[in-house]
Amino acid sequence: MHDPIGSAARGPVLVAFFVFIGLALLWVFALATHDGHAEELYVADRSLSPLFNGFAMAGEQISVLTLFATSGAIALFGYDGYAAAVDSVIALGFLLLLAQKVRDSGGYTLGDLFSVRASGPAPRIAAAVVALAITLPMLVLQLRAGGIIAAMLIGMSSDAAQVLCTVLIGGLVVCFAAVADLKGASRMQVVKVAVTLVTLAVLAVLSLKKFSWDAGSLFSAAADKSVAPDLYLSPGLWAHISSLVPLNVISDHIVVILGTTAMPHLILRVGASRCGRSARRTMSIAVGLTGAYVLLLIAIGFAAAAVVGGRDIGMTDVNGQASPILLASGVLGNGSAMRVALITAVACAAFLVILTSVTSVMFAAAVALAHDVFARDDGARAAGGQVRVLRLAIVALGGVGLTLSAAAHRYSLEFLAVFSMSVAATCVAPVLVFSFFWKGFNRGGLLWCVYGGLLVCTVLTVLSPTVSGSAYALLPGTRFDWYPFRTPGLISVPAAFVLGWLGSRNSPGDAGADVRHGERGLPAGRDV
Repeated sequence: MHDPIGSAARGPVLVAFFVFIGLALLWVFALATHDGHAEELYVADRSLSPLFNGFAMAGEQISVLTLFATSGAIALFGYDGYAAAVDSVIALGFLLLLAQKVRDSGGYTLGDLFSVRASGPAPRIAAAVVALAITLPMLVLQLRAGGIIAAMLIGMSSDAAQVLCTVLIGGLVVCFAAVADLKGASRMQVVKVAVTLVTLAVLAVLSLKKFSWDAGSLFSAAADKSVAPDLYLSPGLWAHISSLVPLNVISDHIVVILGTTAMPHLILRVGASRCGRSARRTMSIAVGLTGAYVLLLIAIGFAAAAVVGGRDIGMTDVNGQASPILLASGVLGNGSAMRVALITAVACAAFLVILTSVTSVMFAAAVALAHDVFARDDGARAAGGQVRVLRLAIVALGGVGLTLSAAAHRYSLEFLAVFSMSVAATCVAPVLVFSFFWKGFNRGGLLWCVYGGLLVCTVLTVLSPTVSGSAYALLPGTRFDWYPFRTPGLISVPAAFVLGWLGSRNSPGDAGADVRHGERGLPAGRDV
């Protein structure tokens, strides 16, 4: 693997990086809460202002996968990577449309929202199953990507070094998540937004300066230095969607947009808003900040291709995840103090991104278990018990995620991202639409939609090119890719809507009444 930093700069970069990690962790533990009140831990007593929560919501979009994998996809595949980046802004636009209804329902977990038109424990158990199916694959992916980035920064590219970095970084994240609450994590998200946007802006400006402030020259250089200059700015270069391009692209867009909209950690943050109107203002701010982030992400993706070159990026990491670090290393001359500072800034932003994005996913999954499963019996369990379950669930999820990340470090895990997003798009988004907009939706329809959709997603993912039959598959040497599309969304999302409708029609005895404020006395989303 090509060394993106160089031995001369590594010493100062690592010293500054470890000092930053130490200061960040001291702040993390200073933010730790010892309050046993579950609602305060989960949603900060719904006290977050729209501005603060909007910044934190934007921070949720700055994940390991978007910062490194998406920028790498842009650098390597041009238009196809750019289209994937834009989907995250569109997804927040969809969540903006639902934000007030989500907050006014009084709920903040999938279990609460699944109980809007269905009573009993079954909807909450289904919600917990779906939450784990969404969050555990994302946890494994983000931990693994964090380990690869950390190993790259210290100049050790062996499998053992990547596994060791994954375990060490993951251990720090689990420690943070185990003592954090939503408000403390939100403060870290706000800092991450500021650090990341400033760092990306500096990278973009320096890259543009290198091409005499001519954006056209930068784009031309990016295309010329790519692996396929004639196809770089056209759809279809990405091998993952090169066959049946129009339908593959449509399926990907459906999964990414609806899947992002329905992510449990985003639902949790919407539920932390003060009221319905506050939730809409939160999402409006988040959409603006995420739009700025995506523009900068696109800029540095093309800049990395122009400055470093697609072939060199691919030699360092086949998925292009090293492109921000390579750009920081290459945009200024060797031996420059500014170069060391720039690489350090990217490294610090990377640590914040890993810390906060993994924590958010883990925290949301643990809240689902504590709130929807442990405390589902009309609040019979004490709040202190919920908090203990939350902490134990975080440690257990972290342990499982680290074990799977370490065990699977040699395999292509793209199918996990596909499966996670597809489950969110198939099993959650249709339920939200039905619950908020169709009074005939009931428990039978919900269970058909959730479990039927989960089955369809699982079968189609297993039969897709992400598991077998392609160079980027989990099992590239075997072939049972009978489903031709990369993601199942083109089939699974319409199927889930049909199943939800059929299940509701075939279960007329199930309660379809509006129980919008939940079974356990969840507070109504009144304006305050």
